[in-house]
Amino acid sequence: MITSSTTPVEFRHLVRQGRFTGPTSGVCPGYTQANLVIVPQAYAYDFLLLAQRNPRPCPILEVSDVGSRQLQEFAQDVDLATDFPRYRVYQNGKLVAEPTAVDDYWQNDFVAFLIGCSFSFEAELVAAGIEMRHTSLGVNVPMYNTNLPLRSAGRLQGQMVLSMRPVPAHQVATAVQVTAAMPRVHGAPIHVGDPMALGINDLAHPDYGDPVPLRPGELPVFWPCGVTPQNAVMASRLPLVITHAPGHMLVTDVLNQKLKN
Repeated sequence: MITSSTTPVEFRHLVRQGRFTGPTSGVCPGYTQANLVIVPQAYAYDFLLLAQRNPRPCPILEVSDVGSRQLQEFAQDVDLATDFPRYRVYQNGKLVAEPTAVDDYWQNDFVAFLIGCSFSFEAELVAAGIEMRHTSLGVNVPMYNTNLPLRSAGRLQGQMVLSMRPVPAHQVATAVQVTAAMPRVHGAPIHVGDPMALGINDLAHPDYGDPVPLRPGELPVFWPCGVTPQNAVMASRLPLVITHAPGHMLVTDVLNQKLKN
């Protein structure tokens, strides 16, 4: 059972044992959460270049050694093949599996990229008095494909994915200020208001995650999202890529405070 005192290591053990397979928003508040992209070494430079050219949706926290399932900085006692609650496996740009572990897919030439996640700044927003509606409702955060192009790199191209949180109009400035202080986990919002300007036709039908209602006086606020690489993977049709399932993050040992400017 997960409580307010559950540590990141304890939580990762629960995930590793298959005892937690859901979204991680609100888990171990105060600790950094991270997205995942695993590619064969032959495509690692292209992905590193994609992230360097698109730092808002793809802020890299750490890169593994070739073939390693361990991390050096963000977590000890970690297994990248088992410690995300759910994964996605893509072959030639198509989603072929959503397992809770990827031991059977692991290759000795894999390079894993740990990418900053907006779940990391949610505790800061809550502390500032801003409700995280998806957490209150017990659902996954809504995420949307957009018409915002990425700067391409090698074989990789695609559009940015954004996560959305309803924010009362009078608290938008606070939300911007709080999240701008954490650029390693996406930083400030990229858009506030009209979703049509982003190519989003219907907030009630997110491309990933679950819909959440907007209440009177609230505005939709959009942040860059670490699901963006999955869009690039599908558009670029790489032979084999493993990612986290949207909303199902690695909970690391690093406190969010250490990622602030």
